[in-house]
Amino acid sequence: MELCIQLSITMLGKQLIQNNLFEIGVPKLKKLIRYIRSKRGTFQEEERQKKLTRYELDHFLEPFGGLTPEYMEMIIQFGFVTLFVASFPLAPLFALLNNIIEIRLDAKKFVTELRRPVAARAKDIGIWYNILRGVAKVAVIINAFVISFTSDFIPRMVYQYMYSPDGSMHGFVNHTLSYFNVSHFQDGKEPMDPLHLGYPVQVCRYKDYREPPWAQNPYEISKEFWAVLAVRLAFVIIFQNVVMLMSDVVDWLIPDIPKDISLQIHKEKILLVEVFMKEEQSRRLLLDRKVSAGGNHNCNRRSNCANTGAGAGLFNNSNNNSNHSNHNNNSNHSNNHSNHNNSNNHSC
Repeated sequence: MELCIQLSITMLGKQLIQNNLFEIGVPKLKKLIRYIRSKRGTFQEEERQKKLTRYELDHFLEPFGGLTPEYMEMIIQFGFVTLFVASFPLAPLFALLNNIIEIRLDAKKFVTELRRPVAARAKDIGIWYNILRGVAKVAVIINAFVISFTSDFIPRMVYQYMYSPDGSMHGFVNHTLSYFNVSHFQDGKEPMDPLHLGYPVQVCRYKDYREPPWAQNPYEISKEFWAVLAVRLAFVIIFQNVVMLMSDVVDWLIPDIPKDISLQIHKEKILLVEVFMKEEQSRRLLLDRKVSAGGNHNCNRRSNCANTGAGAGLFNNSNNNSNHSNHNNNSNHSNNHSNHNNSNNHSC
């Protein structure tokens, strides 16, 4: 009951009233302080009297501080709703009312009280998703313990199927009450006026699973206590596994990405792969063409060099032959000249 009252105060007072008032009041107060500071000085006052453009007016708004406070508020609300929903079943309703109001307040705050935030692309909400999953898993365990240990669901079931003679709930209250002999009170702890009822009281009852005073081990924990405790722990384990299995089944049935969007993404990936393959093929063809063109050029150069070398050889051979013929002609001419000289000498 105390937890229910505390959660009601938290969900109504803090989440629904305090947070929403602060989300609107704090930006307005900061905007007022910035406006008062900007009015200091005659020059600034004269400038303010002029008609300002939109970006100049937005300069006096509060800078955007990021989404961390918004995420933190939602995480705290999600924790209150899921961790203790068994103790306060109206928590989801109050959270829904708070979120409906906060959507409009946040819209007003982002449009009129804050500067335009810088857009940034993100794949998902990041680490906050892991925090939500962790809180959800812990909430299953906590709710299982709350249902098992703070309600009479398990003791009633144990009595009905284990101790009831006819399978009904008749005698359940008497089964949950233990006996206590009033003569066993410590000195100074006994009631001051035990006869105010008009008759003497020898035995009283209290809610617990204890051995009676006439048992061999009086006031010790009874077997019924251990039986109820074992069933409670078994209920926690079964409840946790069943809820986890159901959550996995729902997660499998409802994918994070709709089927049509996933098909569209798959088609885009196939098109990208085809484009990359075409580009790679065109690059390879271009490279092969360059290699073949370079090979033909080298072959042409080699053939030209070979032809040039052959021509040079023929030219050298012709030069040699001409030089040899010239040399023979010179020798013949010298021989003829000498013969002519000898003939002249002989005639003389």
